[in-house]
Amino acid sequence: MNREFATPCIVYVANADTQDLSVFELRPDGQMSLRSTVVVHRPVHIGRSIVLALNPDRSLLYAGHLSAPGQAAVAVFALDAQTGAPTPLGASPLVDTTAYLSTDRSGRFLLSASYAGDKVSIQKIEADGRVGAAVQVVATEPKAHCIVTDPSNRFVLHTSLGGDLIYQERFDPRDGRMSPNEPPAMKTRAKSGPRFIEFARHADRAYLINELDGTVDVHPFDPSSGVLRPATQTANTLPDGFSGQPWGGDIHLRPDGRFLYVSERTTSMITVFAVDAATGHLTRVDSVPTVRQPRAFAIDPYGRHLLAAGQLSNTVACHLIDAATGELMLLREYSVGKNPTWVEIIALR
Repeated sequence: MNREFATPCIVYVANADTQDLSVFELRPDGQMSLRSTVVVHRPVHIGRSIVLALNPDRSLLYAGHLSAPGQAAVAVFALDAQTGAPTPLGASPLVDTTAYLSTDRSGRFLLSASYAGDKVSIQKIEADGRVGAAVQVVATEPKAHCIVTDPSNRFVLHTSLGGDLIYQERFDPRDGRMSPNEPPAMKTRAKSGPRFIEFARHADRAYLINELDGTVDVHPFDPSSGVLRPATQTANTLPDGFSGQPWGGDIHLRPDGRFLYVSERTTSMITVFAVDAATGHLTRVDSVPTVRQPRAFAIDPYGRHLLAAGQLSNTVACHLIDAATGELMLLREYSVGKNPTWVEIIALR
């Protein structure tokens, strides 16, 4: 058997109301077993989601959390190369509460978007993996929700859900500072609520999930200038007959780029799209039920399984991905801590 397909993965589920991580082994057949429950912070301070980010080589895990009422911090865990076991390295203050964390492509800077604080920030990552002082803090229109560097590490995109904006920045990977690109922002549809951004494999497109109108926009992206072009397609993520208030959750491409997945929290559904290789346009394949209120999900590095975390079910569901059609089949749900809000998966080396 090819070793790649015999190698298990390790899953980290962040639980906001118990402020811990549920750490699972995910086997190639889709069966999961709980390895440990790891404390992020004690005493528990409920009030914000825990969000996770991995560094580029998957050796460090960052967990943004509430360390005291009105105070935010990021806990850092070293991940064992053989087992994936997380070892705490300590915690550092964040500039503000965070709805999204990412590292730049070098792993030298931690980027954060503060939904409550209407700002994005960049902090230096020290040689030992701990997070240092802020390099830059930038005020945004209301409800900053996502911040990511492009694959070249020369540009940054970040969203304002309340302002219906995607900000476009140049990024200097030497000092970790941003400067406005030209144009500095792109306006999205009024009250669409731009949430998260997913770059295509070849960085020629960016997929934007809109929280408030239940859609995904397909934006051409110029990797030489770091600038988006207006959306060439707006795809509906909602199931047929939907009549409630949309509440978009998460968005991820399968690693081979052939299928795009989007979660919707009002209906507790995941919608599957086939991706046209030439245009990047989306064709809806199916919408399938999953755990209750799937704020976050992740796809394993081999593209075999999709794991969705249910904020109201306090479970994570393992779905098998059909490699030919992209369709999902529910295998099993597993209990986790209270109010799971993020999922990350690594392949063991």
